[in-house]
Amino acid sequence: MKDLFSPFSYKGLALKNRVVMPPMCQYSVEKKDGIATDWHYVHYVSRAIGGAGLIIIEMTDVEPDGRISDNDLGLWSDEHIAPLKRIVDACHQYGAKVGIQIAHAGRKAEDAPQPVSASAIPFDDKSKTPRELSTEEVKGMVEKFRQAAARAIKAGFDTIELHGAHGYLIHQFQSAYTNKREDEYGKDLTKFGVEIIKAVKEEMPADMPLIMRVSGKEYVEGGYDIEDSVAFSKKYEEAGVDIFHVSAGGEGPIAAAGKPGTHVGYQVPLARAFKQGLTVPVIAVGRLDSPELANSVIGNEDADLVAVGRGMLRNPYWTIEAAAQLRKETEIPKQYTVAFPQR
Repeated sequence: MKDLFSPFSYKGLALKNRVVMPPMCQYSVEKKDGIATDWHYVHYVSRAIGGAGLIIIEMTDVEPDGRISDNDLGLWSDEHIAPLKRIVDACHQYGAKVGIQIAHAGRKAEDAPQPVSASAIPFDDKSKTPRELSTEEVKGMVEKFRQAAARAIKAGFDTIELHGAHGYLIHQFQSAYTNKREDEYGKDLTKFGVEIIKAVKEEMPADMPLIMRVSGKEYVEGGYDIEDSVAFSKKYEEAGVDIFHVSAGGEGPIAAAGKPGTHVGYQVPLARAFKQGLTVPVIAVGRLDSPELANSVIGNEDADLVAVGRGMLRNPYWTIEAAAQLRKETEIPKQYTVAFPQR
């Protein structure tokens, strides 16, 4: 039986357990230059000390106006490489593997003078109206993702995640709710995502898996459902995605009829559908802070990995604590062994 503390391997990525720290924006860049700070170093390295198998660095953007805010991380310049490498190298010392989420916020770039998107549709009545990218600008955006991936490789990351969820730019192209284009990127809603996947894969070592985060369901009138997301994700799998990180929502104001639940594990059925409909590993997410629940997701084969977000924000040592509660073996820093029961 597999459990939360069973090792996981896929291609060249070997994890000591199945606990993932998902990308969570810290909004802590100090000089608005996109460069990682000491806060980011302490934040991520403490989770490596705390036992997480895979840490995914927060949404890191391919151009300055692609950030949610000016206090977000960037990967549009070689100046960003060394501070990120410092984090990666330190996390490796404590047995964690590290990924980075590459993204563009599109119409949700709050501090951009004028955001850009697939179509000129604002997120809501309080948001700026984005400018529709020209066909040539879309092709140029694909290259920006490629260049960011090349920098991530230089920084020593073990994997790369593309952010195709939560209403950001890739999501804006793949959704009929936000993509009203009449060019090639409107006729095929997956074309932008597929081109980014292929460009990024060309920069990655052959044995490095590519993760993609997708929203399995949209909670808006006229939005896509799980059957649709599994179908378009098959095209992403064919293009080169190796692991899917399944979340939901984010593309517009939530409609009352489609409001998601607030119960624990409410997004696990979405991960299960991906697990059943595709042939690659799946990461489940969504209020999985209970060690027993997270363990059951693995044991019941609903997903291959479990992302613990808010639980790990509250407790950097969530993974060690989970092992103690579940009576599973895990490596504990010798400085902390006195605080945990010995088996």
